[in-house]
Amino acid sequence: MKTFYYVHTGHRIGLDRFRRAVAILEQLQDEDITLLTSDYRIAQIARDFGVKQSVGIDVVRNIPQISHNGDKLIFDSVEANPIMLNDMRNYFSKFVRISDDKDDRKEDNEFLLSPYLEGDGVCNAIAISDVFFGDYSKDVELTYFFGDDDYEKDLEKHLDFVADLNPHLQLGFYYFLDYEDMLKEKFKNSFEFEEYNEMIQSTKVLLTASPQAVLDSLASGGKPIFFQREDYPRDFISLFEKLNIPIVDNYDKSHLSVILKTINDRKYEKIQQNGNKIAKFIKESLNL
Repeated sequence: MKTFYYVHTGHRIGLDRFRRAVAILEQLQDEDITLLTSDYRIAQIARDFGVKQSVGIDVVRNIPQISHNGDKLIFDSVEANPIMLNDMRNYFSKFVRISDDKDDRKEDNEFLLSPYLEGDGVCNAIAISDVFFGDYSKDVELTYFFGDDDYEKDLEKHLDFVADLNPHLQLGFYYFLDYEDMLKEKFKNSFEFEEYNEMIQSTKVLLTASPQAVLDSLASGGKPIFFQREDYPRDFISLFEKLNIPIVDNYDKSHLSVILKTINDRKYEKIQQNGNKIAKFIKESLNL
């Protein structure tokens, strides 16, 4: 009987779920868990993030091709429809689902990890790697991270959004090489994909469309600003409002300017270090 952890990743999806999985798996190093990703490229370098075993499976429907009836699964994706989810609950002996939907609900034959919900079989927690909790020197005033994906090159189309701010740029994993080169010419300073942790730890103000980066920044003592991309779901808006994280929509430069001018007066809520809580929940839920 094997245990798998599936995350939806890709050049139109980004790596937020992968980064969350890294945070969770670092607390489960003593367990034999294979990470499944929906693209091969990130699976090939997952070991660089401390993931011991990883396999790219292309699409969610391929999970049964690598697993067997009675195995255990942690599932972090919105790809599956209700019928497919029910099939998964019946196929796997233990099933843990991760959800960011505040209107979601726990179903029979599953356990749920959520930042919103509470109750029996539900773990109310936010997954953030322990490497981001600490007292870090914030030497970089402002960094802009559009996200790990930008297939439509929207960052380039809206360069005027941050043109006058002179931010550092965090490069994304799925950027094409020629696109990266162009962006490096537009921004005087940039962080490579591999420097993400360093960027989070050293950046005072992080303007980003990545929900996981917002949470990582907040944990590290930064002052994140969430930029809501048009092609990203709005699942985190309620959570960020609760944490008093400023939110910018529609490349609104005037609103961003007001936020930046008053950011030192903003009282961000503190975020809890939940690694042990999540690990305990998963171990108990999966009988590990």
